[in-house]
Amino acid sequence: MVVVSVEDSEGSRCVDVIRRPDGAFCFKEFRRDPEDGGRWSVTADYSTATYASQEDTLCAARLVISWLGPVLDRRNSAYP
Repeated sequence: MVVVSVEDSEGSRCVDVIRRPDGAFCFKEFRRDPEDGGRWSVTADYSTATYASQEDTLCAARLVISWLGPVLDRRNSAYP
């Protein structure tokens, strides 16, 4: 089940944090292109690595997905 979905400012890339049936978390990166009819396509599947919390998962995703850190920073600064 997707518990968090973070899109870039253009709405063309997305990271989903997924809660697995065993309670662990993982993540996947997607992209959406006009030539695909606007459907999301997996660009990187990191679901073999699992994490104990949603926060740990986002920290791991931030390390490997270059555009994610700035998006999360902007999102967090919007909520003082």
